[in-house]
Amino acid sequence: MPKDPHNAQVAGPRHVAIIMDGNGRWAQARGRPRLFGHHAGARRVREVVEACPGLGVKYLTVFAFSTENWKRTQVEVAGLMSLFRRYIVKETRTLKDNGIRVRFIGDRVRLDAKLIDLMDTLERETQENDLVHLTVALNYGGRDEVARATKRLARDVADGKLHPEDVDEETLPRYLDTRVLPDPDLVIRTSGEARISNFLLWQSAYSEYEFIDTLWPDFTAAELERLCKSFGARDRRFGAVPA
Repeated sequence: MPKDPHNAQVAGPRHVAIIMDGNGRWAQARGRPRLFGHHAGARRVREVVEACPGLGVKYLTVFAFSTENWKRTQVEVAGLMSLFRRYIVKETRTLKDNGIRVRFIGDRVRLDAKLIDLMDTLERETQENDLVHLTVALNYGGRDEVARATKRLARDVADGKLHPEDVDEETLPRYLDTRVLPDPDLVIRTSGEARISNFLLWQSAYSEYEFIDTLWPDFTAAELERLCKSFGARDRRFGAVPA
């Protein structure tokens, strides 16, 4: 992975979030089980992370497993959990050595203890890195995140740490899983689906969206570059109009 963020940067989004969709269909089109596609998709993450510095992308957030994905077959869920554990073990040294800081967002309650320990270790091992901030949404749902944040906020109100009249739209973000991250500038969804699937609901209020037909295992650094360049040409007014 490149270590110098200053080479060949282009105008574009600082924070890109990706709904990595299409692994299962990619595998089935090849006559393989869905988990084959998930393994291919995991390998694609590395290429995308490697491309970020040269594109000026400082923050990358990827949707790995949603709160709704527990509804999938037990075989697929177990296979995904095994894949997450293997990926962390395999990639920790590379991520640490190449300046990538990793964070996980989502509710960890349903995750197994070994996976949680690996997540904690990876976060700790990479906490001094600053080239790219990779955030992995694991057992994550936007509504669930807001509900958990609201509970923490309500607890602070009950404890007298926060006055109800002081709560405004700047308050809740301080309780979200993403509280240390900027909001995404660009959200990409692969596989041809045109929905956001409960991903970063609060944070993406003013994000630009790209819904593309490419299945995630076929997504390339070149396509990311194209989307970043397209983003740079957009006129983002955030509700205002030109003077």
